Amino acid sequence: MLVGHLLKWQYQSVNRSNSWRATLREQRRRIHKLLTDNPSLQPYVLEAMAEAYEIGRDLAIQETNLPDETFPEECPYDWEQAIDFDFLPA
Repeated sequence: MLVGHLLKWQYQSVNRSNSWRATLREQRRRIHKLLTDNPSLQPYVLEAMAEAYEIGRDLAIQETNLPDETFPEECPYDWEQAIDFDFLPA
């Protein structure tokens, strides 16, 4: 869901809000906690990111009603950006 919200933040900027920003922070906290509690998952984060992008792209398409072509086929964010609490795509 994090990646879907990042896409919506980037491509539907008219709907940005503090609530939306808080959702991004909460999702990042959950990811950090999951990886802290389960360090053995760390080697799989890039694989998980690729899968998360497919799901997130579908979510963004569904929730924004923007054309599929609006969203890149490949994830425009790297892992470090996605989990960085200060990163908000332009």
